[in-house]
Amino acid sequence: MKKIALTIAVLLSLNISTIWAEGNSTNASSVHYVKAPHFARPLIEKWITEYAKTQPGVEFQIAKGNQKQANIDLNVVFDHQDTKPQDFSHIVYFGEFAVLPITASGSEAAKVLQGKHLNSKKLKQLYFLGDEFDDEVKKNKQFEKLVIYSGSNAISVASSFAHNFGEESSNFRGKRISGDDLFLNTALVKDPLGVSFNALPNIFDLQSRHLKSDLALVGLDLKKELEKSFSENGSLDDVLNILENGKPTEITIEKVGIEYNNSDDAVNNFLHWVLENGVKYNHEYGLLNLDKKETNAQISKIQSVLTAQK
Repeated sequence: MKKIALTIAVLLSLNISTIWAEGNSTNASSVHYVKAPHFARPLIEKWITEYAKTQPGVEFQIAKGNQKQANIDLNVVFDHQDTKPQDFSHIVYFGEFAVLPITASGSEAAKVLQGKHLNSKKLKQLYFLGDEFDDEVKKNKQFEKLVIYSGSNAISVASSFAHNFGEESSNFRGKRISGDDLFLNTALVKDPLGVSFNALPNIFDLQSRHLKSDLALVGLDLKKELEKSFSENGSLDDVLNILENGKPTEITIEKVGIEYNNSDDAVNNFLHWVLENGVKYNHEYGLLNLDKKETNAQISKIQSVLTAQK
């Protein structure tokens, strides 16, 4: 009798363990992962937090650096990215990012560039290799001692910056930094001759709305009334408002979107919410808004997917 009771107890224990494991497996598979560069993560984290209030049973998380591509449900990409994953069939754009040239505050590079108002041709000479620059630009020998730092991985804004000047990302002068573009800031602080570039959310403090204290902007050839906004005295909000009303050729501005497969209802509903509600946080987290026509086009794109699934 005792043996029978013991056998039943063991079987019950195994059954409970199996149920527990299956339940946890189901929970784990219901998590949807979003891969994104550092500059976009605060915005996406805001989306996840706000969306959870409307859909508490659906979980989204930022993917970790070592996460396998097969486990990624959404992938943040740029319009002119050198390489894009081939595992996704659709893309919707939710905003734009801007990239500004930078150096370390008080550095030797900052002194060399102080007072300069660089146009597109001079920026091209500063950042890229080449023998086809205008004679006027070739005369500037001060740039030769400066060290350019650029990103080298798939989620770097390096390819976008290069594309803006008609160059390939392989044509940067100087040194390439692996890992997220946030490491470009670190490289500048360590090298007094270092010059780089970065997306607005990586160079402005999102709380104070001003440039990070250890960074300085490289002077650009802009209209006089814009100079203050693109200096250490400017604010992130000034820059965003100016760039939404005009796009100087000296400044890289590019659409940013999310790649996904349309087979998951939870993902499609999340993206629909992002385009309807999440984009209102773009400015707060340093990104530009698309114009209304483009935003409506993206909403229609995701709505057609949702309609087709009904």
